[in-house]
Amino acid sequence: MAISAQDIEDLLRANFPKARIEVEGDDGAHFSALIVDESFRGQNRVQQQRSVYAALKGKMDGPAGELHALALTTRAPE
Repeated sequence: MAISAQDIEDLLRANFPKARIEVEGDDGAHFSALIVDESFRGQNRVQQQRSVYAALKGKMDGPAGELHALALTTRAPE
């Protein structure tokens, strides 16, 4: 089952309601996302990305996951 960029943005928006979120990709499996959120301040890159993966609620889990690849850029606002 394919997932859309809007589906991904909606999942992220639920956990990061005030974030700047940009999701790109149109093949249903490979996407990139930029998430800029204050909650990332003081966190290292691994901690930030774990927060994002948690927000995706298992969509990337295992070979049956709906989302095959997500290139992430995460940071706190400047």
